[in-house]
Amino acid sequence: MQIKSAEFVISNQDVAKCPNSKLPEYAFIGRSNVGKSSLINMLTSRKSLAKTSGTPGKTQLINHFVINKNWHLVDLPGYGYARVSKKAKKTFQKFITTYFEQRKQLVLAFVLIDIRHEPQPIDLEFMQWMGEHEIPFSIVFTKADKLKPKAIENNIEIYKNKILESWEDMPHYVVTSATKAIGKDELLNYIDSINKSLRIQP
Repeated sequence: MQIKSAEFVISNQDVAKCPNSKLPEYAFIGRSNVGKSSLINMLTSRKSLAKTSGTPGKTQLINHFVINKNWHLVDLPGYGYARVSKKAKKTFQKFITTYFEQRKQLVLAFVLIDIRHEPQPIDLEFMQWMGEHEIPFSIVFTKADKLKPKAIENNIEIYKNKILESWEDMPHYVVTSATKAIGKDELLNYIDSINKSLRIQP
């Protein structure tokens, strides 16, 4: 799939105000410093569609973008570390939970994980929550350009072993790098295959 158009639709903290449309949604979420905005910009070939920042936790709203006029990309606030007050963090963590529990248009969530690090409890706990609430998700390993292929392979194996301690199968995953455009085609083609299975054509 090629992204020919990517347009901002709306930002808000109220799930009820998300677009009232039948278009399928793909949500992107991860720890606050995982490189989510850079990945979204790489996927859409737009330099500033999603706002990047040197300060983790910049995204604090549900951000909807319409892609190729036939599906929504949703940029969600990061979980975990963020330089915001406890009150603000509690507020946007609540609407993240509400989004996943109530948004019927959601087809799949992409949980972003920094490939450089060993499995982090906060990521494992979030995926466990997604599983318990029967929310389909795929793992997107980010920052693959920072490691050599063998190290990537080893780190993924560590993740597999850890996840399989409590899961029957390893979730679908894609290895990516925003700076090198690694995984771009694989990720977009995966979305395209799901859209086709839903009979959503560009």
